[in-house]
Amino acid sequence: MKKKKSIIALLLFLFVPIAVFAQTRTPAFPRLQPDPKALEYYHLGQRNNGYTWTQLAEISLWASSGEAAASNIERIQSAAAAIRNSPDLPAGSKERAEFILNYMHRNILRSYSIYQTRMDIMLTTGRFNCVSSAVLYTILCRSLGIETSGVVTKDHAFVIVHIDEENFDVETTNAFGFDPGNRREFHDQFGRLTGFTYVPAQNYRDRQTILPIELVSLIFVNRIADHERQNRFAESVPIAIDRAALLQGNFNSSTETEKSTQGIFSDPEQGLMDRLFNFGGMLLRTGREEDGIRWANTASLIYPNEEQWQDFIFTAVNNNITRLIRANRIVDARTFFEAQAQILTQENYTRLDAILTDTEILHSANSIKTAQDGDTVIASIELALSEEKMSEARAAELINFAVQKTAVSLSAAPARDWKAAISYIETAIERFGTNRELETALRTYKSNLAADYHNRFAAEWNRRNFDEAERILNEGLAEFPDNRQLLSNMQTMERHRAR
Repeated sequence: MKKKKSIIALLLFLFVPIAVFAQTRTPAFPRLQPDPKALEYYHLGQRNNGYTWTQLAEISLWASSGEAAASNIERIQSAAAAIRNSPDLPAGSKERAEFILNYMHRNILRSYSIYQTRMDIMLTTGRFNCVSSAVLYTILCRSLGIETSGVVTKDHAFVIVHIDEENFDVETTNAFGFDPGNRREFHDQFGRLTGFTYVPAQNYRDRQTILPIELVSLIFVNRIADHERQNRFAESVPIAIDRAALLQGNFNSSTETEKSTQGIFSDPEQGLMDRLFNFGGMLLRTGREEDGIRWANTASLIYPNEEQWQDFIFTAVNNNITRLIRANRIVDARTFFEAQAQILTQENYTRLDAILTDTEILHSANSIKTAQDGDTVIASIELALSEEKMSEARAAELINFAVQKTAVSLSAAPARDWKAAISYIETAIERFGTNRELETALRTYKSNLAADYHNRFAAEWNRRNFDEAERILNEGLAEFPDNRQLLSNMQTMERHRAR
């Protein structure tokens, strides 16, 4: 609960810090301060311990489009007046509640549209979904003094009316939706029209009762979902901020136990954090890691969550380092990384430093041209191991690679210095111990050196430079006394002498 209070307190003082950043950086980030109307409506509810039906109407229109146009307010007031003044209005509250539902479907609601959650559009076009119709029904019921609550399920919303200690479910998307439990007309139409399944009151774990203002806030939730379906993550951020500001202190319709077991009605503060990270995730997915870091530095000052923001920053830094490495910009990767040292935790700095150090060493090993280069790389590996930036297994793997890469470079054309390659591998085995790969490499280089003696011997022999051929052969046999090819060469030379 301490974390929740800190976020609420910050929401009241959001107007200054972001402007400074906006002046120094393009692109612009989403608005991070709540609409003043959100705070105005929040305080209104706090002062009056709730909202009148006219206030709910105004708030629902503002939640739909950012403004409460007078024409739309008049439409709702006219509907309320028409119901109130209707000669057919029943006397009993239960009958009145059913009359209101029928009135809506005769005079306002025209066609069901699963994503049409906005009140202004519903009032002008007649297109509605479960949220927009439930909010309108709530407002009209309360205009006649009928108490209501909202109900949410996993993917649906409807209304409860409270009359004389009885509760009646109202599925507002259907003209037959009043107390729908056993009404065949409702069940024949509802699932086919909406795709939802009615969740009866006894299934209390699958439904959650919410306050009228929380029901109104579902307009925000649906608008956010619509934006994010279309990858408009920037547009969802200010909507989530306004919802969190509006519902400060009003997210109280269920006990903590119920919330933990159901989790149906989304916590506005968690929803806000999710939107912040979704926008940041979009920046990272589109290769804008540095913008992502700027976003984290800005938004985390206003909406702190150290663990989540640090995870995000770690991912952003790691992604950008990876991008630079893939472009073979190793030095730039290190420069960028060190510039982020102040915003990384020590643990994350150490993790990324180890990854980057490994990459730098591997890059250097791939560039080995001389024995000195190889020695330098091996020294870097030993330093990384001593500083615990690398495991012993990884150090051994890289040393093995560096030794073999050095041997390859030493024995490459035109020098073909097989002896230097052999010597380098033998020294490494003496220092670090042997393994199958180094032993295999050593055998290969020795075989190549023996073959080189043979080829040189054969070249001089064919030129009839017999003394030079003998000298080369003796040198080779001194090093490889059991080599079959060189022993065969010796027999050839001895036969020649015997003639």
